[in-house]
Amino acid sequence: MKAVYDKDFKLGVLGGGQLGRMLIQQAISWDVNVFCLDPSADAPCKEIANGFTQGDFNDYESVLAFGKDKDVLTIEIEHVNTKALHELEAKGVKVFPQPHIIDLVKDKGAQKSFYKEHGFPSSDFVLVKDKDEAIQHFKVGGVVQKLRSGGYDGRGVQLLRDEASLSKAFDAPSVIEGLVDIEKELSVIVARNSRGEVKSFPVVDMEFNAEANLVEFLYAPASISKALEKEARDLAERLISELEMVGLLAVELFLDKKGNLLINEIAPRPHNSGHHTIEGNYSSQYAQHLRAILSMHLGNSDTIMPSAMLNLLGEKGFEGPVYYEGFDEALEKQGVFVHLYGKKMTKPFRKMGHVTVLGESLEELRSKIDEVKKVLKVKSK
Repeated sequence: MKAVYDKDFKLGVLGGGQLGRMLIQQAISWDVNVFCLDPSADAPCKEIANGFTQGDFNDYESVLAFGKDKDVLTIEIEHVNTKALHELEAKGVKVFPQPHIIDLVKDKGAQKSFYKEHGFPSSDFVLVKDKDEAIQHFKVGGVVQKLRSGGYDGRGVQLLRDEASLSKAFDAPSVIEGLVDIEKELSVIVARNSRGEVKSFPVVDMEFNAEANLVEFLYAPASISKALEKEARDLAERLISELEMVGLLAVELFLDKKGNLLINEIAPRPHNSGHHTIEGNYSSQYAQHLRAILSMHLGNSDTIMPSAMLNLLGEKGFEGPVYYEGFDEALEKQGVFVHLYGKKMTKPFRKMGHVTVLGESLEELRSKIDEVKKVLKVKSK
């Protein structure tokens, strides 16, 4: 078997965005050759990958052609052609996460059904096939509608608050979920390798941008009791074990006001809620993902120092070639680490980078994040 640092070893990644870019940055340290497939000629991975193929990761022939000479294939986004991945797996290419796991995650209805069938806590739900059925299951006080497929970064999810909002209901197969009285939104990153070794990272608090419906801040470790910390990590570890998944899994959770943990959604790849681990933990989520899919022992996921993360989102009212206002001023601050994603063009709420800050306490972290948010802005030239 080839060593992962051999010059002819090839790791293929479907997707060439920021998650792939940060995975490559870790892979470079271990001399792992990474090749990417992405539809964009300006994908963030293009300039630093060992090889880049411009092509559609949703296209059967493109994925098949790209993957046939790779030793291991992984994903940066779950919306890929799994029919081709199943065929590549049957031909001996190692695909992690496994194609059937990606199929499950791509379908939010299948996800919810899995939780119910296997005794994992989640919110009440029904599956509907179109807008008319969605309207039939509306409840006073509101419901959440999620498209079964195609949603990403908050898209494909909407709150139907009242009868007036029903005209905007998605006319497509969807999940209708009951509202949860949310105290906190949490996330656990967990990894499993092919040997069955499992390790989770400490739980993080997530705070969302209400307008863009995506994570804007996170704080690690989460401000929860030791008992809840253990319960959340045990839940994530049991989930990845029952799935028998190889790779990295992000488990997003609701903590309701009665103290119950509920699984919201999962993502079988590096995740926005794990960016802070690059500076804040002994092993980053990217190192852990590589260890898992390359059959290495998993690394130490413990916290080195409390950390917080700010997503750098394109400012409203700016679209075009990117300009980072206050970049030098942000870098001047102690314990502040800026990561830019190599995207040349900005638009409102586009993820252009992130900032991690380290500190001794939650108060210090919040203060530093507030300072960075005030000075560092993503605008256009």
